[in-house]
Amino acid sequence: MNLISPKIIKELLLKYSAKPSKGLGQNFLIDKNVLDKIIDSADIKKSDVILEVGPGMGVLTQELAQEAKKVIAVEKDKIMIEILKETLNGFNNVEIIQGDILKNKLQLPKKYKLVANIPYYLTSPLIRKFLESENQPQEVILMLQKEVAQRICSKPPEMSLLAVSVQFYAESKIISYVSKNCFWPSPKIDSAIIKIVPNKPFDSAQGKKQIQRDLFFEIVKAGFSHPRKQLVNNLTSLKSLNGVKLDKVKISNWLLRNNISPSQRSETLRVSDWANLTKSFYV
Repeated sequence: MNLISPKIIKELLLKYSAKPSKGLGQNFLIDKNVLDKIIDSADIKKSDVILEVGPGMGVLTQELAQEAKKVIAVEKDKIMIEILKETLNGFNNVEIIQGDILKNKLQLPKKYKLVANIPYYLTSPLIRKFLESENQPQEVILMLQKEVAQRICSKPPEMSLLAVSVQFYAESKIISYVSKNCFWPSPKIDSAIIKIVPNKPFDSAQGKKQIQRDLFFEIVKAGFSHPRKQLVNNLTSLKSLNGVKLDKVKISNWLLRNNISPSQRSETLRVSDWANLTKSFYV
């Protein structure tokens, strides 16, 4: 069944009395070249286990199943589950699970790759769930909104809370941009294929002082609490070890000790700058 065909997609939807859900971000891929790029980016081996989030009708699932040892496809939409049972009939290496990826507890092997074509609302919580997991995926291949992909891969002076959050755990790069015309129905904006490769927490190598992860993100969130404002003002919401409110003088000295100007803005800091601030917070 040629699922890359808009005609087949429409016929399947009609057969199951269904239509694309805007709430679930259902825009079905209809471009074979883009499909091939996703498969190539994942560098799938015959021994790989793939976790696919939001398989929809199974366009990508079919290709993954031909390359991998096993595909675990998690779909939230009950109607799509019924369609998947038809389109994936004959594949004995695909496990279909109906549920919410953010809520379901999955039994995953120690080594697996995550592949997903996801809507904007799911991006941050999905990435955080898997990058913070003790059982991180080997690689994450996502197709998401172009602007979000650019934010994840941004560098100073255009960093964001999302960029810092991802780059603390992993290396990321944009593989390719994807036109909105490659989907049916066509979304309003273009997309991008992004590859995220988790590594050890930023500070764990070379015997460096261990970073307290919760404190790291508390500091980062405070720094980005009011975009475009100076760090010295944003960081006043933090409290010191003894619970006393930090004043601008203490914060300025703390920043200067780490070679950061109090007048700088959060977008100009590297992940390593936030790491150094965390390590020296109680000094």
